[in-house]
Amino acid sequence: MTVARRGFAIVGGMYLDALRLLALASLAAASAGLGSGPALASAERYGRVEFRPCTLAAPGMADTVAARCGTLTVAEAPPAAKPGKPGARRAGSAAQRASEPARLAPGSGEIRLAIAWVQAGAKRPRPDPVVMLAGGPGQSARESFPLAVGAFREILRHRDVLLIDQRGTGGSNPLRCSSEAEPERLRAAQPGPAEIRRLAAECAAGLDADLRHYTTSDAVRDLESVREALGLERWNLLGISYGTRLGLEYLRRHPGRVRTLVLDAVVPPQLALGAEHARNLETALDAQFASCATEPICRERFGAPRETLDRLLERVRRDPPSVRYRDPFSHALREETLTAERIAGVARLYAYAPQLGAMLPMSLYEALAGRPETLMAQARMIEGLVGQSIADGLQLSVACTEDVDLLRADPADARTLLGTAFVETLQAQCKVWPRGTRPADFHDPVRSDRPVLLLSGEFDPVTPPRYGELVAGTLPASRHLVVRGEGHGVIGAGCMPRLLARFVEGADPAALDASCLERLQRVPPFTGSHGWEP
Repeated sequence: MTVARRGFAIVGGMYLDALRLLALASLAAASAGLGSGPALASAERYGRVEFRPCTLAAPGMADTVAARCGTLTVAEAPPAAKPGKPGARRAGSAAQRASEPARLAPGSGEIRLAIAWVQAGAKRPRPDPVVMLAGGPGQSARESFPLAVGAFREILRHRDVLLIDQRGTGGSNPLRCSSEAEPERLRAAQPGPAEIRRLAAECAAGLDADLRHYTTSDAVRDLESVREALGLERWNLLGISYGTRLGLEYLRRHPGRVRTLVLDAVVPPQLALGAEHARNLETALDAQFASCATEPICRERFGAPRETLDRLLERVRRDPPSVRYRDPFSHALREETLTAERIAGVARLYAYAPQLGAMLPMSLYEALAGRPETLMAQARMIEGLVGQSIADGLQLSVACTEDVDLLRADPADARTLLGTAFVETLQAQCKVWPRGTRPADFHDPVRSDRPVLLLSGEFDPVTPPRYGELVAGTLPASRHLVVRGEGHGVIGAGCMPRLLARFVEGADPAALDASCLERLQRVPPFTGSHGWEP
Protein backbone atom coordinates (compact mmCIF):
# COMPACT_ATOMS: atom_id res chain seq x y z
CA MET A 1 0.00 0.00 0.00
CA THR A 2 1.13 3.52 -0.56
CA VAL A 3 1.38 4.32 3.15
CA ALA A 4 3.72 1.41 3.60
CA ARG A 5 5.90 2.36 0.66
CA ARG A 6 6.34 6.02 1.28
CA GLY A 7 5.33 6.52 4.87
CA PHE A 8 3.41 9.72 4.27
CA ALA A 9 1.24 9.47 1.16
CA ILE A 10 -2.49 9.17 1.81
CA VAL A 11 -4.12 5.87 0.90
CA GLY A 12 -7.40 7.41 -0.06
CA GLY A 13 -10.30 6.54 -2.27
CA MET A 14 -10.77 9.97 -3.71
CA TYR A 15 -7.05 10.37 -3.21
CA LEU A 16 -6.01 7.81 -5.75
CA ASP A 17 -7.20 7.43 -9.36
CA ALA A 18 -4.04 6.19 -11.06
CA LEU A 19 -5.35 2.66 -11.55
CA ARG A 20 -8.62 3.91 -13.02
CA LEU A 21 -6.60 5.99 -15.45
CA LEU A 22 -4.63 2.88 -16.37
CA ALA A 23 -7.87 1.12 -17.23
CA LEU A 24 -8.77 4.04 -19.49
CA ALA A 25 -5.47 3.80 -21.35
CA SER A 26 -6.87 1.46 -23.98
CA LEU A 27 -9.72 3.90 -24.62
CA ALA A 28 -7.21 6.70 -25.04
CA ALA A 29 -5.15 4.62 -27.45
CA ALA A 30 -8.23 3.97 -29.55
CA SER A 31 -8.81 7.71 -29.69
CA ALA A 32 -5.18 8.71 -30.24
CA GLY A 33 -4.94 11.85 -32.30
CA LEU A 34 -8.27 13.21 -31.09
CA GLY A 35 -7.93 16.94 -30.67
CA SER A 36 -4.30 16.64 -31.77
CA GLY A 37 -4.18 18.21 -35.20
CA PRO A 38 -1.18 20.15 -36.53
CA ALA A 39 0.22 22.46 -33.88
CA LEU A 40 0.39 26.17 -34.65
CA ALA A 41 3.81 27.77 -34.57
CA SER A 42 2.63 31.06 -33.12
CA ALA A 43 1.04 32.16 -29.87
CA GLU A 44 -2.71 32.60 -29.58
CA ARG A 45 -4.73 34.57 -27.03
CA TYR A 46 -7.78 33.41 -25.12
CA GLY A 47 -9.04 36.43 -23.21
CA ARG A 48 -6.04 37.87 -21.38
CA VAL A 49 -4.04 34.61 -21.43
CA GLU A 50 -1.46 33.84 -24.09
CA PHE A 51 -1.23 30.21 -25.20
CA ARG A 52 1.47 28.43 -27.17
CA PRO A 53 1.54 24.98 -28.78
CA CYS A 54 2.37 22.15 -26.38
CA THR A 55 2.00 18.40 -25.97
CA LEU A 56 0.17 16.92 -22.99
CA ALA A 57 1.56 13.63 -21.70
CA ALA A 58 0.68 11.20 -18.94
CA PRO A 59 3.64 10.18 -16.73
CA GLY A 60 4.86 6.71 -17.56
CA MET A 61 2.48 6.39 -20.52
CA ALA A 62 2.92 6.85 -24.27
CA ASP A 63 -0.38 8.70 -24.75
CA THR A 64 -0.13 12.35 -25.79
CA VAL A 65 -2.52 15.08 -26.88
CA ALA A 66 -1.62 18.24 -28.79
CA ALA A 67 -2.88 21.38 -27.08
CA ARG A 68 -2.03 24.99 -26.32
CA CYS A 69 -0.57 25.86 -22.95
CA GLY A 70 -0.48 29.07 -20.95
CA THR A 71 -0.21 30.34 -17.40
CA LEU A 72 -2.07 32.76 -15.16
CA THR A 73 -0.44 34.36 -12.14
CA VAL A 74 -2.58 34.39 -8.98
CA ALA A 75 -1.98 35.31 -5.36
CA GLU A 76 -1.07 32.38 -3.15
CA ALA A 77 -3.16 33.71 -0.26
CA PRO A 78 -6.61 35.34 -0.56
CA PRO A 79 -6.63 39.13 -0.07
CA ALA A 80 -8.00 38.92 3.47
CA ALA A 81 -5.48 36.31 4.64
CA LYS A 82 -2.68 37.25 6.99
CA PRO A 83 0.92 36.88 5.77
CA GLY A 84 2.51 33.53 6.42
CA LYS A 85 4.18 32.93 9.75
CA PRO A 86 7.98 32.83 9.81
CA GLY A 87 9.08 29.56 8.33
CA ALA A 88 5.69 28.79 6.80
CA ARG A 89 7.18 29.34 3.35
CA ARG A 90 10.56 27.80 2.66
CA ALA A 91 12.52 27.97 -0.56
CA GLY A 92 13.44 24.82 -2.41
CA SER A 93 16.88 24.31 -3.87
CA ALA A 94 18.04 26.27 -6.89
CA ALA A 95 17.94 23.04 -8.92
CA GLN A 96 14.33 22.43 -7.93
CA ARG A 97 13.31 25.96 -8.86
CA ALA A 98 15.07 25.69 -12.23
CA SER A 99 13.23 22.45 -13.04
CA GLU A 100 9.79 23.93 -12.31
CA PRO A 101 9.37 27.07 -14.43
CA ALA A 102 5.74 27.54 -13.33
CA ARG A 103 6.93 28.43 -9.84
CA LEU A 104 7.61 32.08 -9.12
CA ALA A 105 10.41 33.35 -6.89
CA PRO A 106 10.33 31.91 -3.35
CA GLY A 107 8.44 34.16 -0.98
CA SER A 108 6.79 36.14 -3.79
CA GLY A 109 3.30 35.23 -2.59
CA GLU A 110 2.27 34.33 -6.15
CA ILE A 111 1.71 31.13 -8.14
CA ARG A 112 1.56 30.53 -11.86
CA LEU A 113 -1.39 28.28 -12.66
CA ALA A 114 -0.71 25.97 -15.61
CA ILE A 115 -3.59 25.88 -18.12
CA ALA A 116 -4.11 23.81 -21.28
CA TRP A 117 -6.60 24.55 -24.05
CA VAL A 118 -7.64 21.60 -26.24
CA GLN A 119 -9.46 23.05 -29.21
CA ALA A 120 -12.71 21.75 -30.63
CA GLY A 121 -12.95 20.34 -34.13
CA ALA A 122 -15.64 22.85 -35.14
CA LYS A 123 -14.60 26.07 -36.86
CA ARG A 124 -16.90 28.01 -34.53
CA PRO A 125 -16.93 26.25 -31.17
CA ARG A 126 -19.68 26.86 -28.63
CA PRO A 127 -18.87 29.86 -26.40
CA ASP A 128 -18.92 27.83 -23.16
CA PRO A 129 -16.07 25.27 -22.95
CA VAL A 130 -15.89 22.20 -20.73
CA VAL A 131 -13.46 22.22 -17.80
CA MET A 132 -12.20 18.86 -16.55
CA LEU A 133 -11.55 18.84 -12.79
CA ALA A 134 -9.07 16.08 -11.96
CA GLY A 135 -9.18 13.67 -9.02
CA GLY A 136 -6.90 12.93 -6.15
CA PRO A 137 -6.60 15.50 -4.69
CA GLY A 138 -3.17 15.70 -6.16
CA GLN A 139 -3.61 14.80 -9.82
CA SER A 140 -2.71 17.16 -12.63
CA ALA A 141 -5.58 17.80 -15.03
CA ARG A 142 -3.13 18.27 -17.89
CA GLU A 143 -1.35 14.97 -17.18
CA SER A 144 -4.61 13.05 -16.58
CA PHE A 145 -6.32 14.16 -19.76
CA PRO A 146 -4.34 12.07 -22.30
CA LEU A 147 -5.62 8.89 -20.64
CA ALA A 148 -9.20 10.15 -20.52
CA VAL A 149 -9.34 11.91 -23.88
CA GLY A 150 -11.55 9.23 -25.41
CA ALA A 151 -14.32 10.15 -23.01
CA PHE A 152 -14.27 13.69 -24.46
CA ARG A 153 -14.30 12.71 -28.14
CA GLU A 154 -17.92 13.79 -28.70
CA ILE A 155 -17.63 16.92 -26.56
CA LEU A 156 -14.59 18.04 -28.57
CA ARG A 157 -16.60 18.11 -31.77
CA HIS A 158 -18.23 21.37 -30.75
CA ARG A 159 -16.61 22.58 -27.52
CA ASP A 160 -13.10 23.37 -26.36
CA VAL A 161 -11.82 21.59 -23.25
CA LEU A 162 -9.88 23.51 -20.62
CA LEU A 163 -7.47 21.83 -18.20
CA ILE A 164 -6.31 23.79 -15.16
CA ASP A 165 -3.71 22.19 -12.93
CA GLN A 166 -4.99 22.75 -9.40
CA ARG A 167 -2.48 24.70 -7.32
CA GLY A 168 -0.04 22.22 -5.82
CA THR A 169 -0.24 19.81 -8.79
CA GLY A 170 1.33 19.36 -12.22
CA GLY A 171 2.67 22.67 -13.46
CA SER A 172 1.07 24.81 -10.72
CA ASN A 173 3.77 24.80 -8.02
CA PRO A 174 3.57 21.02 -7.41
CA LEU A 175 3.83 19.90 -3.79
CA ARG A 176 5.61 16.54 -3.89
CA CYS A 177 7.00 14.71 -0.89
CA SER A 178 7.97 11.33 -2.20
CA SER A 179 11.15 9.98 -3.65
CA GLU A 180 11.66 6.73 -5.49
CA ALA A 181 15.06 6.53 -3.79
CA GLU A 182 13.54 5.88 -0.36
CA PRO A 183 14.88 2.79 1.38
CA GLU A 184 13.32 -0.63 1.18
CA ARG A 185 12.32 -0.51 4.85
CA LEU A 186 9.61 2.06 4.03
CA ARG A 187 8.31 -0.03 1.15
CA ALA A 188 8.22 -3.28 3.07
CA ALA A 189 6.54 -2.38 6.36
CA GLN A 190 4.07 0.03 7.88
CA PRO A 191 5.92 2.88 9.64
CA GLY A 192 4.87 3.80 13.16
CA PRO A 193 3.17 7.10 14.11
CA ALA A 194 6.43 8.80 15.09
CA GLU A 195 8.05 7.97 11.75
CA ILE A 196 4.94 9.08 9.87
CA ARG A 197 4.97 12.44 11.68
CA ARG A 198 8.69 12.85 11.05
CA LEU A 199 8.30 12.25 7.32
CA ALA A 200 5.34 14.63 7.06
CA ALA A 201 7.18 17.38 8.96
CA GLU A 202 10.25 16.85 6.78
CA CYS A 203 8.13 17.17 3.64
CA ALA A 204 6.40 20.33 4.85
CA ALA A 205 9.73 21.93 5.72
CA GLY A 206 11.09 21.29 2.24
CA LEU A 207 8.20 22.70 0.20
CA ASP A 208 8.23 26.22 -1.22
CA ALA A 209 4.66 27.11 -0.27
CA ASP A 210 2.42 28.45 2.44
CA LEU A 211 0.69 25.12 2.85
CA ARG A 212 -2.36 26.63 4.51
CA HIS A 213 -3.48 27.98 1.13
CA TYR A 214 -3.64 24.79 -0.94
CA THR A 215 -7.21 23.72 -0.26
CA THR A 216 -10.42 23.18 -2.22
CA SER A 217 -11.53 26.72 -1.35
CA ASP A 218 -8.29 28.10 -2.77
CA ALA A 219 -8.81 26.02 -5.92
CA VAL A 220 -12.33 27.48 -6.29
CA ARG A 221 -10.85 30.96 -6.08
CA ASP A 222 -8.33 30.02 -8.78
CA LEU A 223 -11.03 28.67 -11.08
CA GLU A 224 -12.91 31.94 -10.85
CA SER A 225 -9.72 33.89 -11.61
CA VAL A 226 -9.14 31.76 -14.72
CA ARG A 227 -12.74 32.20 -15.90
CA GLU A 228 -12.47 35.97 -15.59
CA ALA A 229 -9.08 36.04 -17.32
CA LEU A 230 -10.42 34.03 -20.25
CA GLY A 231 -13.41 36.34 -20.60
CA LEU A 232 -15.99 33.59 -20.19
CA GLU A 233 -19.52 34.35 -19.00
CA ARG A 234 -20.22 30.71 -18.10
CA TRP A 235 -18.65 27.33 -18.53
CA ASN A 236 -19.41 23.63 -18.10
CA LEU A 237 -17.63 21.68 -15.36
CA LEU A 238 -16.85 17.97 -15.36
CA GLY A 239 -15.47 16.71 -12.06
CA ILE A 240 -13.98 13.26 -11.53
CA SER A 241 -13.72 11.74 -8.03
CA TYR A 242 -12.20 14.45 -5.80
CA GLY A 243 -12.94 16.79 -8.70
CA THR A 244 -16.63 16.38 -7.84
CA ARG A 245 -15.95 17.99 -4.47
CA LEU A 246 -14.26 20.88 -6.24
CA GLY A 247 -17.09 21.16 -8.79
CA LEU A 248 -19.79 21.18 -6.12
CA GLU A 249 -17.95 23.77 -4.05
CA TYR A 250 -17.54 26.00 -7.11
CA LEU A 251 -21.27 25.61 -7.80
CA ARG A 252 -22.00 26.62 -4.21
CA ARG A 253 -19.91 29.81 -4.46
CA HIS A 254 -20.53 30.78 -8.11
CA PRO A 255 -23.83 29.23 -9.25
CA GLY A 256 -24.41 31.79 -12.01
CA ARG A 257 -21.16 30.83 -13.73
CA VAL A 258 -22.03 27.13 -14.11
CA ARG A 259 -23.98 26.20 -17.23
CA THR A 260 -23.89 22.44 -16.58
CA LEU A 261 -22.09 20.18 -14.11
CA VAL A 262 -21.10 16.53 -14.52
CA LEU A 263 -20.10 14.61 -11.38
CA ASP A 264 -18.36 11.27 -12.03
CA ALA A 265 -17.72 9.16 -8.88
CA VAL A 266 -19.55 11.51 -6.54
CA VAL A 267 -18.09 12.80 -3.27
CA PRO A 268 -20.88 14.15 -1.02
CA PRO A 269 -19.99 17.44 0.69
CA GLN A 270 -21.34 15.94 3.92
CA LEU A 271 -18.62 13.25 3.83
CA ALA A 272 -15.30 13.46 5.62
CA LEU A 273 -13.02 11.72 3.13
CA GLY A 274 -11.84 8.44 4.58
CA ALA A 275 -14.64 7.90 7.08
CA GLU A 276 -16.15 5.00 5.13
CA HIS A 277 -13.28 3.75 2.99
CA ALA A 278 -12.87 0.45 4.84
CA ARG A 279 -16.56 -0.47 4.76
CA ASN A 280 -17.03 0.60 1.15
CA LEU A 281 -14.10 -1.54 0.06
CA GLU A 282 -15.49 -4.63 1.78
CA THR A 283 -18.82 -4.22 0.01
CA ALA A 284 -17.20 -3.72 -3.39
CA LEU A 285 -14.80 -6.66 -3.06
CA ASP A 286 -17.56 -9.01 -1.94
CA ALA A 287 -19.67 -7.97 -4.93
CA GLN A 288 -16.81 -8.38 -7.41
CA PHE A 289 -15.60 -11.68 -5.94
CA ALA A 290 -19.15 -13.05 -6.09
CA SER A 291 -18.84 -13.18 -9.87
CA CYS A 292 -16.33 -16.03 -9.50
CA ALA A 293 -19.02 -18.15 -7.81
CA THR A 294 -21.33 -17.64 -10.79
CA GLU A 295 -18.66 -18.71 -13.32
CA PRO A 296 -18.23 -22.50 -13.15
CA ILE A 297 -14.62 -22.51 -14.41
CA CYS A 298 -13.55 -19.75 -12.04
CA ARG A 299 -15.24 -21.50 -9.12
CA GLU A 300 -13.62 -24.82 -10.04
CA ARG A 301 -10.11 -23.44 -10.47
CA PHE A 302 -9.89 -20.75 -7.80
CA GLY A 303 -12.58 -21.54 -5.24
CA ALA A 304 -13.75 -18.59 -3.13
CA PRO A 305 -11.44 -15.57 -3.77
CA ARG A 306 -12.26 -13.88 -0.46
CA GLU A 307 -11.26 -16.97 1.49
CA THR A 308 -8.09 -17.18 -0.59
CA LEU A 309 -7.29 -13.55 0.21
CA ASP A 310 -7.84 -14.04 3.94
CA ARG A 311 -5.67 -17.18 4.05
CA LEU A 312 -2.90 -15.48 2.06
CA LEU A 313 -2.88 -12.47 4.38
CA GLU A 314 -2.71 -14.71 7.44
CA ARG A 315 0.23 -16.63 6.03
CA VAL A 316 2.16 -13.54 4.94
CA ARG A 317 1.68 -11.83 8.29
CA ARG A 318 3.28 -14.85 9.98
CA ASP A 319 6.17 -15.19 7.52
CA PRO A 320 6.54 -12.51 4.78
CA PRO A 321 8.27 -14.20 1.83
CA SER A 322 11.06 -12.75 -0.27
CA VAL A 323 9.97 -12.79 -3.91
CA ARG A 324 12.13 -12.64 -7.01
CA TYR A 325 10.15 -11.17 -9.91
CA ARG A 326 10.33 -9.04 -13.05
CA ASP A 327 9.80 -5.31 -12.56
CA PRO A 328 6.78 -4.37 -14.74
CA PHE A 329 8.40 -1.05 -15.68
CA SER A 330 12.05 -1.95 -16.33
CA HIS A 331 11.67 -5.75 -16.79
CA ALA A 332 14.75 -6.13 -14.59
CA LEU A 333 14.81 -8.86 -11.96
CA ARG A 334 14.05 -7.60 -8.47
CA GLU A 335 13.83 -9.28 -5.09
CA GLU A 336 11.58 -7.76 -2.43
CA THR A 337 9.40 -8.76 0.49
CA LEU A 338 5.73 -9.48 -0.09
CA THR A 339 3.84 -7.95 2.85
CA ALA A 340 0.21 -7.97 3.92
CA GLU A 341 0.10 -4.23 3.18
CA ARG A 342 1.16 -4.82 -0.40
CA ILE A 343 -1.41 -7.56 -0.93
CA ALA A 344 -4.16 -5.36 0.50
CA GLY A 345 -3.00 -2.54 -1.75
CA VAL A 346 -3.37 -4.64 -4.88
CA ALA A 347 -6.81 -5.91 -3.88
CA ARG A 348 -8.02 -2.45 -2.97
CA LEU A 349 -6.76 -0.54 -5.97
CA TYR A 350 -7.65 -3.20 -8.51
CA ALA A 351 -11.19 -2.96 -7.17
CA TYR A 352 -11.31 0.57 -8.59
CA ALA A 353 -11.57 -0.86 -12.11
CA PRO A 354 -13.33 -4.22 -12.53
CA GLN A 355 -11.34 -4.67 -15.74
CA LEU A 356 -8.29 -4.99 -13.46
CA GLY A 357 -10.15 -6.65 -10.58
CA ALA A 358 -11.00 -9.53 -12.90
CA MET A 359 -7.37 -10.67 -12.49
CA LEU A 360 -7.53 -10.87 -8.68
CA PRO A 361 -9.00 -14.39 -8.21
CA MET A 362 -6.22 -15.92 -10.28
CA SER A 363 -3.42 -13.75 -8.81
CA LEU A 364 -4.45 -14.48 -5.22
CA TYR A 365 -4.81 -18.21 -5.90
CA GLU A 366 -1.38 -18.39 -7.52
CA ALA A 367 0.22 -16.52 -4.61
CA LEU A 368 -1.35 -18.85 -2.05
CA ALA A 369 -0.13 -21.81 -4.10
CA GLY A 370 3.47 -20.56 -3.74
CA ARG A 371 3.70 -18.57 -6.97
CA PRO A 372 3.48 -14.92 -5.81
CA GLU A 373 5.51 -13.37 -8.64
CA THR A 374 2.50 -11.97 -10.52
CA LEU A 375 0.99 -10.47 -7.37
CA MET A 376 4.33 -8.90 -6.44
CA ALA A 377 4.68 -7.36 -9.90
CA GLN A 378 1.16 -5.96 -9.62
CA ALA A 379 2.06 -4.37 -6.27
CA ARG A 380 5.15 -2.82 -7.81
CA MET A 381 3.11 -1.45 -10.72
CA ILE A 382 0.66 0.22 -8.32
CA GLU A 383 3.45 1.81 -6.30
CA GLY A 384 5.12 3.20 -9.40
CA LEU A 385 1.97 4.62 -10.97
CA VAL A 386 0.79 6.24 -7.77
CA GLY A 387 4.16 7.84 -7.13
CA GLN A 388 4.17 9.45 -10.57
CA SER A 389 0.60 10.73 -10.61
CA ILE A 390 -0.12 12.17 -7.16
CA ALA A 391 1.22 15.32 -5.46
CA ASP A 392 1.13 14.11 -1.87
CA GLY A 393 1.73 17.53 -0.33
CA LEU A 394 -1.45 18.85 -1.94
CA GLN A 395 -3.34 15.82 -0.62
CA LEU A 396 -2.29 16.65 2.89
CA SER A 397 -3.11 20.35 2.67
CA VAL A 398 -6.63 19.46 1.52
CA ALA A 399 -7.27 16.61 3.93
CA CYS A 400 -5.75 18.24 7.02
CA THR A 401 -7.82 21.39 6.54
CA GLU A 402 -11.10 19.87 5.37
CA ASP A 403 -11.52 16.40 6.87
CA VAL A 404 -9.16 15.16 9.55
CA ASP A 405 -10.92 16.75 12.53
CA LEU A 406 -14.11 14.88 11.57
CA LEU A 407 -12.45 11.46 11.32
CA ARG A 408 -12.51 8.83 14.05
CA ALA A 409 -10.93 5.40 13.83
CA ASP A 410 -13.76 2.87 14.06
CA PRO A 411 -12.74 -0.27 16.01
CA ALA A 412 -15.09 -2.29 13.79
CA ASP A 413 -12.91 -1.44 10.79
CA ALA A 414 -9.96 -3.29 12.35
CA ARG A 415 -11.41 -6.53 10.98
CA THR A 416 -11.56 -5.21 7.40
CA LEU A 417 -8.92 -5.39 4.68
CA LEU A 418 -8.10 -1.69 4.95
CA GLY A 419 -8.39 -1.61 8.73
CA THR A 420 -7.93 1.68 10.56
CA ALA A 421 -4.59 2.54 8.93
CA PHE A 422 -5.97 5.28 6.69
CA VAL A 423 -7.53 7.31 9.49
CA GLU A 424 -4.66 6.75 11.93
CA THR A 425 -2.01 7.65 9.34
CA LEU A 426 -3.81 10.82 8.31
CA GLN A 427 -4.27 11.87 11.93
CA ALA A 428 -0.55 11.41 12.55
CA GLN A 429 0.41 13.39 9.44
CA CYS A 430 -1.93 16.26 10.21
CA LYS A 431 -0.51 16.75 13.69
CA VAL A 432 2.50 18.38 12.02
CA TRP A 433 1.03 19.66 8.75
CA PRO A 434 0.00 23.36 8.45
CA ARG A 435 -3.78 23.75 8.21
CA GLY A 436 -5.83 26.34 6.40
CA THR A 437 -9.33 27.62 7.08
CA ARG A 438 -12.46 25.68 6.16
CA PRO A 439 -15.66 27.65 5.43
CA ALA A 440 -18.39 27.08 8.02
CA ASP A 441 -20.77 25.62 5.42
CA PHE A 442 -18.16 23.51 3.60
CA HIS A 443 -19.72 20.19 4.66
CA ASP A 444 -23.32 21.30 4.12
CA PRO A 445 -25.26 19.85 1.16
CA VAL A 446 -25.06 21.91 -2.02
CA ARG A 447 -28.45 23.16 -3.19
CA SER A 448 -28.84 24.40 -6.74
CA ASP A 449 -31.27 24.39 -9.65
CA ARG A 450 -28.48 24.15 -12.24
CA PRO A 451 -28.50 21.07 -14.58
CA VAL A 452 -26.37 18.33 -13.04
CA LEU A 453 -25.60 14.82 -14.32
CA LEU A 454 -24.33 12.42 -11.65
CA LEU A 455 -22.53 9.18 -12.60
CA SER A 456 -21.68 6.14 -10.47
CA GLY A 457 -20.20 2.70 -11.04
CA GLU A 458 -22.05 -0.30 -9.63
CA PHE A 459 -18.89 -1.70 -7.99
CA ASP A 460 -17.18 1.55 -6.97
CA PRO A 461 -15.12 0.73 -3.83
CA VAL A 462 -14.83 4.31 -2.60
CA THR A 463 -17.70 6.46 -3.93
CA PRO A 464 -20.57 3.96 -4.15
CA PRO A 465 -23.86 4.77 -5.90
CA ARG A 466 -25.55 5.76 -2.65
CA TYR A 467 -23.29 8.84 -2.57
CA GLY A 468 -24.70 9.96 -5.89
CA GLU A 469 -28.24 9.52 -4.58
CA LEU A 470 -27.41 11.58 -1.50
CA VAL A 471 -26.06 14.51 -3.53
CA ALA A 472 -28.87 14.36 -6.08
CA GLY A 473 -31.39 14.83 -3.27
CA THR A 474 -30.64 18.57 -3.05
CA LEU A 475 -30.23 19.15 -6.80
CA PRO A 476 -33.75 19.24 -8.28
CA ALA A 477 -32.54 19.57 -11.89
CA SER A 478 -30.25 16.55 -11.65
CA ARG A 479 -30.22 12.93 -12.83
CA HIS A 480 -28.18 10.04 -11.47
CA LEU A 481 -26.99 7.23 -13.77
CA VAL A 482 -25.52 4.02 -12.28
CA VAL A 483 -23.44 2.01 -14.75
CA ARG A 484 -23.58 -1.76 -14.42
CA GLY A 485 -20.33 -3.60 -13.86
CA GLU A 486 -18.20 -0.46 -13.59
CA GLY A 487 -16.04 0.81 -10.74
CA HIS A 488 -14.57 4.18 -9.84
CA GLY A 489 -15.08 6.60 -12.74
CA VAL A 490 -17.35 5.83 -15.69
CA ILE A 491 -17.02 8.70 -18.18
CA GLY A 492 -15.36 6.40 -20.72
CA ALA A 493 -17.72 3.43 -20.35
CA GLY A 494 -19.71 2.30 -23.39
CA CYS A 495 -21.90 5.07 -24.84
CA MET A 496 -21.17 7.47 -21.99
CA PRO A 497 -19.02 9.84 -24.12
CA ARG A 498 -22.02 10.38 -26.40
CA LEU A 499 -24.36 10.92 -23.43
CA LEU A 500 -21.96 13.45 -21.92
CA ALA A 501 -21.90 15.49 -25.13
CA ARG A 502 -25.68 15.41 -25.43
CA PHE A 503 -26.11 16.52 -21.83
CA VAL A 504 -23.66 19.40 -22.20
CA GLU A 505 -25.32 20.44 -25.45
CA GLY A 506 -28.93 20.29 -24.24
CA ALA A 507 -28.41 21.05 -20.53
CA ASP A 508 -31.37 18.80 -19.73
CA PRO A 509 -30.51 15.55 -17.92
CA ALA A 510 -34.11 14.34 -17.96
CA ALA A 511 -34.12 14.36 -21.77
CA LEU A 512 -31.21 11.91 -22.08
CA ASP A 513 -31.98 8.48 -23.51
CA ALA A 514 -29.55 6.41 -21.46
CA SER A 515 -30.88 3.01 -22.56
CA CYS A 516 -27.60 2.35 -24.41
CA LEU A 517 -25.92 1.82 -21.02
CA GLU A 518 -28.06 -1.27 -20.47
CA ARG A 519 -25.99 -3.09 -23.09
CA LEU A 520 -22.89 -2.97 -20.88
CA GLN A 521 -21.99 -6.30 -19.28
CA ARG A 522 -20.03 -7.08 -16.14
CA VAL A 523 -16.42 -8.14 -16.74
CA PRO A 524 -16.04 -11.87 -15.99
CA PRO A 525 -13.10 -13.00 -13.84
CA PHE A 526 -9.92 -14.23 -15.50
CA THR A 527 -9.67 -18.02 -15.51
CA GLY A 528 -6.15 -18.18 -16.94
CA SER A 529 -3.32 -16.02 -18.25
CA HIS A 530 -5.23 -15.64 -21.52
CA GLY A 531 -8.13 -13.88 -19.76
CA TRP A 532 -11.68 -15.14 -19.29
CA GLU A 533 -13.36 -18.06 -20.95
CA PRO A 534 -15.09 -17.30 -24.31
